[in-house]
Amino acid sequence: MNQDLKSATDAILQRVTTGAARVPGVVAMATDRQGTIYEGAAGQRVLGQDAAMTTDSVFAIFSTTKAITGTAILQLVEEGRLDLDAPASTYAPDIARVQVLEGFDAAGKPILRAPKRAITTRMLMLHTAGFGYEFFSDKLRDYAAATGQASVVTSTKAALSAPLLFDPGEDWDYGINIDWCGQVVEGLRGRRLGEVMAERIFAPLGMSETSFTLTPALRARLARIHQRGADGGLTPLDFELPAEPEVHMGGHGLYATVGDYCRFIRMWLNDGAGAHGRVLKPETVRMAERNGLGEKKIRMLPGVIPALSNDAEFFPGLSKSWAYTFMVNDEPAPTGRPVGALGWAGLANLFYWIDRQNGLGGFWATQIFPFGDPVSFTGYMEFETAVYQHAVAKLAA
Repeated sequence: MNQDLKSATDAILQRVTTGAARVPGVVAMATDRQGTIYEGAAGQRVLGQDAAMTTDSVFAIFSTTKAITGTAILQLVEEGRLDLDAPASTYAPDIARVQVLEGFDAAGKPILRAPKRAITTRMLMLHTAGFGYEFFSDKLRDYAAATGQASVVTSTKAALSAPLLFDPGEDWDYGINIDWCGQVVEGLRGRRLGEVMAERIFAPLGMSETSFTLTPALRARLARIHQRGADGGLTPLDFELPAEPEVHMGGHGLYATVGDYCRFIRMWLNDGAGAHGRVLKPETVRMAERNGLGEKKIRMLPGVIPALSNDAEFFPGLSKSWAYTFMVNDEPAPTGRPVGALGWAGLANLFYWIDRQNGLGGFWATQIFPFGDPVSFTGYMEFETAVYQHAVAKLAA
């Protein structure tokens, strides 16, 4: 391990887990194409309890699940079994019943209509199908209040019936699209999404501690989600994603260790090759890392349920696009992340990036609501910056 990188990053982890403005605990790892170049943990799994956060702690990884589901979709495309531009209902029939939310009448009743065109899997991968999230959309928040629409975090079939915010293909908005991609995978494979991932992604990568099911072995090392209060304090929550979910939600449902996720990052750094077998073809990886939105750009996500999310945006003022299924930097980031690098995040303040140009990536894991926590996010930005300051210089040498 690069000792300069270790000392710089250990100091970041210690700082963010101490003092008045702190996170409960954090695990951070960085990797190059060959293996882990930094790993560290600090703080506690649960505030008020003795268990220290360790590098093998288990996290609900929320939307960092999306890229793994996207990989399962890309495998089907490689096999010629999935046409990205065919109606997604060909593979997941229930999606044909989804309607567009036009607004609300004078009595507050939702006004719904049929979409103008069919949703395709390409639209789902690019978040242009029209789906949103209730915590990033006042219309969907109000729809849920008016109808009792199940929240996506229930991991139920009912949660998938949420309406569209616009007609398919006409805009970009971040939402439950990749949960529906999971249904496409299940429709084509005839198996649950987690079983498909275990065989076709986790086994070739050696990801033995990633699952939609919270097993007793994983629970024993689980970090609890905490709520950040208005006064900046932290309270452990009883909230968990379902241990045995009705639906394997491809957009947010996995539990994992940070080490396992870095194995996934390394596969993308290595043109689709894993430690125990190939996951994607190199040409698929090159296709998937490109902007798929054309001139459309992603934008700030407004936090309309303050307990779950603040307003959130990576690198405000810089242009960002979307690939299959990552954010893509159109401009160099102040951390050192170059044009074309990939990345995204998870609701409980988990963050990662994949820089195929420099052969670097990393993952920062905390368990805090609301999303966009300033302490965790600032710590992550400092972590990524430290990796570039110390690791890129070593690579160049």
